[in-house]
Amino acid sequence: MIDGVAEEVDMLDRHLYVLQMVVNNKPIGIVKMANELGYDHHEIRYSLRILEDENLIEPTQQGAITTDETEPFVENLDEQIEGVRTRLAAMKISG
Repeated sequence: MIDGVAEEVDMLDRHLYVLQMVVNNKPIGIVKMANELGYDHHEIRYSLRILEDENLIEPTQQGAITTDETEPFVENLDEQIEGVRTRLAAMKISG
C-alpha cells in the first residue's frame, strides 16, 4: 500500500517539475523538457495531459503555455502540501 502512495508522490513530483518548466520557459515543448528533466517523452506527454486536464497549461504550436489558473494554483501549492503533511502525520499508528 505504501509503495503505491510513493509511486503517486513520484508522479505528482514529475507533474510539478513539468509545470515549473512551463511556468519558467513558456512556450516549451516535450523534447526540451525531456532533455532538461531527464524523463522519457511519454512521461512528459502524460504529465502535460494531466496538467492540461487540470487547466493549468494549454498546448500551442510553439509548445505548452500557462493559463489564468496556473498562478493561483502555484501560489496555493505550499498550503495544499502542508495540508497533506498534516493529514499524514495524524494517521500515524502508535504502538
